Amino acid sequence: MVNVKSIPELILDISPYYKKKGSPEASHTLIYDSSSETLEPIYFYLLDLMNDMGLSPEKLEDNFVSTPGSGHFSELGQKATLMQQQASKLLGDANTVIKSILNIVYDLKDFKLRLKQYENLKSKDENEREAAYLSLKQIWMDKVDISKGNSSIKAMTFGQSGFELLIDAFLKCKTEKDVDSLDLNDRVKRAVKGRIQEFNLWLQQSESELKKRYELERTYLKSQMNSLKLYSQWARPYLKAAKMLEQKESNSAALVKTFNTILLELTLFGKMKLDLADEFSKNNIPEFLLGKSRINNKFYLKNKIRRDYYSCILVNFVFRGIPQKISQQGHYTFGGRTEISFKAYALNSEEIDKLKEELKKAEYTDALELVEGSTKESLDVMADEINSFLNEKSEEKNESNKETSKNLKDESNPFLALFGKYESSNNEKKSQNKKEEQKTIAPDNDIESEYLRALAAENSKSKLFDIFDLYKKSHGMPSYT
Repeated sequence: MVNVKSIPELILDISPYYKKKGSPEASHTLIYDSSSETLEPIYFYLLDLMNDMGLSPEKLEDNFVSTPGSGHFSELGQKATLMQQQASKLLGDANTVIKSILNIVYDLKDFKLRLKQYENLKSKDENEREAAYLSLKQIWMDKVDISKGNSSIKAMTFGQSGFELLIDAFLKCKTEKDVDSLDLNDRVKRAVKGRIQEFNLWLQQSESELKKRYELERTYLKSQMNSLKLYSQWARPYLKAAKMLEQKESNSAALVKTFNTILLELTLFGKMKLDLADEFSKNNIPEFLLGKSRINNKFYLKNKIRRDYYSCILVNFVFRGIPQKISQQGHYTFGGRTEISFKAYALNSEEIDKLKEELKKAEYTDALELVEGSTKESLDVMADEINSFLNEKSEEKNESNKETSKNLKDESNPFLALFGKYESSNNEKKSQNKKEEQKTIAPDNDIESEYLRALAAENSKSKLFDIFDLYKKSHGMPSYT
């Protein structure tokens, strides 16, 4: 979990400009201490104020920790345990479905091998036809004839005198007439004729039955994949709720085990894109840098802009309070000391994206992502087989649309939609993603540094002053000078 105090340091590390500068454009701090007033009015006032100013704030961090001896700690711990237990039950059901999926896949692979032998019986290659025929005879002896016990071909060959050549005779003959040409005694010939007739009847019926079983198993596989997706969707809210109720680790001296104390840390991040047309109207951008399109009358820089620039405001809340339960309503109110830190930055779009990416990496230990990862990895090993069965068309459709089906993706494939994250990607996409991750942010060029960054910085300082000053005035504090 990222500590809100580390976010300003993270910005300094990410941005080449601020890494060199070493500090934000402007910074102010307010400390508000009142045991009777809660944090909510302060937070929502600043949230609404930033919205009214067009900063579109978003919450980057929301952490809390309460002392083990407090009632707040016990109550939230019980709620978190309930969420974890329900999520664990659903994930246990999901794991059962995964085992079923793997068993189905192995069965389908066996069926596919068997069906391949039937296809080879129709091959133009005589050697291939002969090999398929002998293979099916062997399957019949192992799967069907073996059920006869002592009267099966193998049992009679190895267990009864006079039938030593029974297997060889059975494998050599294709029809009952072929048996008559064998140099064997009548007892063996009669046994072979009966088995040849049984095998040929089985051969006629087994292919259609096997195809039916194969289609049923494929349908069941789709059903199980949908069930897995459903269990995952059901578990997601409980995992998220358990995560939200999870307390962060803290060694703060304010947290005494038996005290009734809570620490809250919140971060709001607002940004406003630099308006080139507005800056041009204020004569902040030289005319030689800016042009106007004849098509849509929009302003543009004659030197192409590599990235957008934003005026950014970072507001950090660090609250230390005493939770007081309202018995009739069943929730807590918090009064105490609030330290609010205001900082202004001028960041480009690449720096903002990098900041959010780093924050997401810091949350990688999230329980939901770990569960998704482990479940996905369980199936990734057999992803190709699963997708091949799920995307397989019927024979008639394959013959008529053989070429087009190769280039189509089955968007309804539940495996692809599993957790809303899995996508089958090739090596080129993976290497491209790695390159994007390793991409460094280029320093500002002369135009960006002298005009775009500078204007965004001035605007962020102005916005920060307005927010800070309006907050002080609204709470009866002397205006900032």
